[in-house]
Amino acid sequence: MSRKHTVGNLALAGYEDIFTNHLAPVEGERVVSIALNELHPPEFHPFQVSDDAAMERLVKSVKQYGVREPGLARPHPEGGYELIAGNRRKRACELAKLTAMPVIVRDLDDDSAAIAMVDSNLEQREKLLYSEKAWAYRVKMEALNHNGIKGDMLSVEVLVAQTGESKNQIYRLVRLTELVPALLDKVDARQLAFNPAVELSYLSRQEQTLVVEAMARHEVKPSLSQAVRLKKLRQVGTLTAEVIDEVLSECKKPSESTSTERGRYQKFFPEGYTAKQMEAVIMGLLERWRAERRNPI
Repeated sequence: MSRKHTVGNLALAGYEDIFTNHLAPVEGERVVSIALNELHPPEFHPFQVSDDAAMERLVKSVKQYGVREPGLARPHPEGGYELIAGNRRKRACELAKLTAMPVIVRDLDDDSAAIAMVDSNLEQREKLLYSEKAWAYRVKMEALNHNGIKGDMLSVEVLVAQTGESKNQIYRLVRLTELVPALLDKVDARQLAFNPAVELSYLSRQEQTLVVEAMARHEVKPSLSQAVRLKKLRQVGTLTAEVIDEVLSECKKPSESTSTERGRYQKFFPEGYTAKQMEAVIMGLLERWRAERRNPI
């Protein structure tokens, strides 16, 4: 879906208009069956369509009852239709070996289509990834502002009323859209905590890429304090590739028991061996010992 700055039919809308059921036919509309190959996903769709357990349940429901709630589409300039809401249902139909699905066809400008897409997914999906929620909130806030909702504060208040999230949390979630894809993927995969990710979003894209590389090189993930330090260093103009590497290469101070064990085994290894290298050798010897016990000569 193209994100053009257009003025649509939600200009100066009230809360009741904003929270209408976008999947209910309005006057003059009807539900029609459209071939799946004529339904195309939006140009920009922040919500993932995965063949997971939830999809399996949806496929089972579609096979048994059909698609109980129609999708929402608008005519595509190049033919066919842009499926604004119902892309998971479409995938379920494909897996159920159906060839068409019920859809409401409606003429929508870009911003109205964006609002309908976000609302449909916020209402129907039980769980959302951080990336999905972040982009959904950003898209809706921008669309509301384009459509006559005056001021950024009011657009966030609409989301507060709809989602129950605090203003601060919504703003922090939207900050995640400033992350490079590699970092945002790590947030979704729980390989990078939410709070450090928000702080890292204030770094430039080049600096964020250096963070990704340092994380892989040192096999670490930034703590909140490290992320805050990187942000402050950027603000004063002293953040370099070397500094990023130095900050992320910092190791937690080993516990007393760990230090004692490392000292006990150090004499068996060449000077300069790290605890990780010693552990790898020890584990290899133990694996060989176990294999020999299982298969004695």
